[in-house]
Amino acid sequence: MLTLSQWIIIVLFVLFLAFIAWQGWLRNKVRKHRHFSEEWKAILADKVSFYEQLSGNDKTRFEHEILHFLNNVSVTGVEVEIDDADRLLVAASAVIPLFGFSQLRYRNIDEVILYKGTFNAENQTEGKKRNILGKVGSGDMNRLMILSLPALRQGFENEKSKSNVGIHEFVHLIDKADGATDGIPENLMQKQYVIPWLKLVHREIGKIKENESDINPYGATNEVEFFSVVSEYFFNQPDLFQKKHPDLYALMTKIYRQEPG
Repeated sequence: MLTLSQWIIIVLFVLFLAFIAWQGWLRNKVRKHRHFSEEWKAILADKVSFYEQLSGNDKTRFEHEILHFLNNVSVTGVEVEIDDADRLLVAASAVIPLFGFSQLRYRNIDEVILYKGTFNAENQTEGKKRNILGKVGSGDMNRLMILSLPALRQGFENEKSKSNVGIHEFVHLIDKADGATDGIPENLMQKQYVIPWLKLVHREIGKIKENESDINPYGATNEVEFFSVVSEYFFNQPDLFQKKHPDLYALMTKIYRQEPG
């Protein structure tokens, strides 16, 4: 007859095996893409100007990074049908900010959830105060991201837009990866750029508050939101950003190790 302690060991062992099996099922569920189809290339060429402007070798590397992302992160629609184009837009949003760093990849996300529209602080798509377009999860929702599907699409469809909610939220993830969400992406930024960056941030936030800047006013919320807001602008409208904000543009090319556009 087994003792209580022996039963506990058996139960714990069974739970451990179940956990391993579940992890394997999850990996098999997500990692199903092996080849980058011509159809996917056409979708990126049509919808992602960043990809279209790359050289042949860089396009191949971009495609490889897209595959890696989709093979490790689930993209799920909630109360909305999504297709490969939507999944590719999510992946492109993730790949673009890190494209200057061949060895860096996301280690702090498992799933991106796409909602049919805006949502509120309780992640509800019905009712009042539904003004959120995207968020990085925390607490019980750690390693998750929620995006409004219409906002995600709009960020790539409007070529004159300075906004891209997908890039915005993935920049938050990059900022968060060093353990402190503070608007200073230590995994990207070399130490000699930290002080010049903070000086520019505070200068530009002041200009936003004085209505002397074309940067989205949401960027004046704090250093964290400023970093994500100007990153959207930097990648979506690089030529205009360089013209309007040459100092910021020059420093951000060093931070991201790339010159978009």
